Amino acid sequence: MQNIKLFYFYRDSGNYKTFNYVVFTNKRGLDIADIEMRIRQKLIYGTWFYADQWGLPTLIEEHCSIKDPTWHEFESVDITTETSEMDISAFINRI
Repeated sequence: MQNIKLFYFYRDSGNYKTFNYVVFTNKRGLDIADIEMRIRQKLIYGTWFYADQWGLPTLIEEHCSIKDPTWHEFESVDITTETSEMDISAFINRI
C-alpha cells in the first residue's frame, strides 16, 4: 500500500508563498490520478480551497493584511513512504 502526500500552499497579496503538505494512508488503494481528479472536483475554480474547512493546517499568518486572500492553493498529490493515521478516502469524502 502506497501512502499519499498532498501538497498545498498559501499565497499572500504580496505573492509570498508558504508551502505545506499532509500525508494520508491509502487503505483502499486508490489510483493517484483518481485521487487528484476527485480533489480537483472539490476546489474553487479548480485551484483554491479553505484549509480550515478541509481540516488541514492553515498557513495564513496572524499579521496578514485585509488585502490578503483567505484561501489556499492546491498544488499536487504524490506517492510517499511517509506514514499517517488519516486516510485519503475519508478525507475526500469529508471535503
